Amino acid sequence: MRAAGRSVWTGLRDRIAASDPGLLRLTAGLRTVGAITLTLAVLSLFGADVHQLVAGAMAAMVATFAIREKQLGPQAVTLALGLPVALASVSLSAMLSARVYVGDIFFVVLIFCAVYGRRFGDRGTALGLIGFQVYFLSLFVGVTVSSLPALCGVIAVAFCCSAVLRFAVVPATPTGVLMRLRLAFRARLAQLVSAQLDLLDADGDEMDKALNAVREGTARLHETAMMIQAQLDEGTPDESVARLVQRRVADAEIAAERLGLLLLTARSAERADTLTLHLPGAPAPSLGGAPAVPDEATATLRRDLEALRTLVLRAGSGDTGTALAHLRNRLLGYRDEDNLPAAPAAVQDVFRGIGEAARAVMGLRIALDGPQDESDDTPATARSREELDAEDAAIDGGGEEPSVEEETGLRRPTTRAAVQVAVGSTLAIVGGELLSTQRWYWAVLTCWIVFLNTASTGEILVKGYRRLLGTVFGVVAGIVLAGVVGQHTWTAFALVLVLIFAMFYSAPLSYTLMSFFVTAMLGLLYTLLHTYSLDVLVLRVEETALGAVCGVVAAALVLPVRTDRRTNELLGTVLERLADVTEAAVGQLSGGPADELLDKARDLDQALADLRAATQPLTHPVTPLRARRHTARYVVALLETCAYHARTLAATAELLPTHPSIAADPRLRGAAARTVRNIGTIAARVEDEHTGARVETGPSIASLLGSDAGTPRYGRITDRVLRHLERLDEAVVGLARPLGVPVGEPRG
Repeated sequence: MRAAGRSVWTGLRDRIAASDPGLLRLTAGLRTVGAITLTLAVLSLFGADVHQLVAGAMAAMVATFAIREKQLGPQAVTLALGLPVALASVSLSAMLSARVYVGDIFFVVLIFCAVYGRRFGDRGTALGLIGFQVYFLSLFVGVTVSSLPALCGVIAVAFCCSAVLRFAVVPATPTGVLMRLRLAFRARLAQLVSAQLDLLDADGDEMDKALNAVREGTARLHETAMMIQAQLDEGTPDESVARLVQRRVADAEIAAERLGLLLLTARSAERADTLTLHLPGAPAPSLGGAPAVPDEATATLRRDLEALRTLVLRAGSGDTGTALAHLRNRLLGYRDEDNLPAAPAAVQDVFRGIGEAARAVMGLRIALDGPQDESDDTPATARSREELDAEDAAIDGGGEEPSVEEETGLRRPTTRAAVQVAVGSTLAIVGGELLSTQRWYWAVLTCWIVFLNTASTGEILVKGYRRLLGTVFGVVAGIVLAGVVGQHTWTAFALVLVLIFAMFYSAPLSYTLMSFFVTAMLGLLYTLLHTYSLDVLVLRVEETALGAVCGVVAAALVLPVRTDRRTNELLGTVLERLADVTEAAVGQLSGGPADELLDKARDLDQALADLRAATQPLTHPVTPLRARRHTARYVVALLETCAYHARTLAATAELLPTHPSIAADPRLRGAAARTVRNIGTIAARVEDEHTGARVETGPSIASLLGSDAGTPRYGRITDRVLRHLERLDEAVVGLARPLGVPVGEPRG
């Protein structure tokens, strides 16, 4: 019974970890709700009225979510600085409440300074956010000079309660977050192997569903790997440990993705080039008809995929039993040619992929949990362990970060955004006061929010649309909740806490859903302040629409950054980093000096993630430009294909000093030069459409090496390297066509 209970708890823990990597959303929600609850409890002991309770709840929420630093020390400093900023903001609001025009001008200046403060990092962003939100709070509760002392006391209590929750009740250190992210990575890796099992067994109508599950699992695993990357510098004791974890996570991610590709190729008659993030609508190999995997091999593959999943799930459990070692040894044996089952070549590749994935899981376990028991090792396992030890010893701690030239003046993003928000807020104040002289600030809040984390007019338009959509549905929910709660103060506060938790938990997933919870919560707050009415909630929709329009107008007319320009800039960055990774990886595989390949690969991944986010206005379902939408999706899909192959080349090159089956071959540099030139040609065409250069096609990479289809496996240059170079070359040529770059045979 006790073992069964542990199994149930472990399964529940893994599901929660996989759905919320690092428990970041859960932590944010619990911390905010806890801070508000504690604030309400303390204020109620002092006999605070409803207005003060509402102000305290809002101040606690602001003091909690504004702080973004990772280390507890900097968080404490920012929170301590935030209190005088908040008190100054609410004091100025009270003193200027009777001077309408002066107050409006100050509000615009405050907004400009708050946005401009982002250039000073997390602390500047937090202090600006606190200043703006507390000023908004004072407008919401109607602060006056006579009520100012009490409200200052309420804000001080809220900040203290936020500190208690942050540092004593729900602390989140970089080390703890990284540990939870590691657990999430293992859980998502196990889910991906489960999806691959379903793909093996799927048939007929189930095939598309199974393939989409594998793609989604691959994307979620990649997302978690990127989150781990962001925590490594501060979550590990030194740089060598950070690089070791980085390498092992990258190995496991690439091995899992490659296993999915090999399985897909074995199940279809067509070659599969990538699975990465093509959701949905990406072209897929034809999977109709009978599976290509023979029946006698299917059972063995299923058994071994289940064994791999078991290895992943037990990796962090401390289980070192003989049965687990037997599974590990059997799977690692597939890395030797002699141990492969009799099956077609494509199916044997799947078994090799399982062996490589098992090796990656073992490396991940050693990196995260320390040395393991070696008493049950077979010769194949011992060789894998020796390779991992040699790779670990070769880690040198990395190099210096390259300096980045910052833009100045109005070209600096923070300055441009500050000017745009100030102009948009001015328009929102004027228009908002025409709608309502009492609640005009809702338009300003919306204008402010649509500029957060956006960089182009199209992104602002999409964000404004989503906020308006969430607000409309939230108004309906607010009407229902206000009618149910009536004047039951503490019941209303309890529902407010539920909605706030839902708001923070859903914020990273859906901006529309977050806006829905915010608006429903505001309906309850209006009820508590005895200002609730249908007209007020309808006005909320009108002010939201007005604020979104003002934001879009300001973004379009004041120092505009067009979506095309933004996406072209990011596309150029992706291509530049793709060329860097490819050239560095090929250089190392050709016998050149070692480079920081994994860092370059992660930089490429981040640039691609930025591009994917920037193309959302072009790929949004409501966009009327369907041709551009299809082109944007196709280009991003091809870039993800390129990134996968470049990332795998980088991981392979990292193994070069220690892996017995990989040796440098100087011919690779010349063979891959065409691919690197083609990437540069496309980047030049993106930057200047009048560039006359063209992308070159020609003989295959294998033929340039003087190799043919009979090249032995795991020879001097592995067929895996050749395959990835070939696919990368093909994908780059394919990328040229939708971007309008001429393609042709080399001249002369």
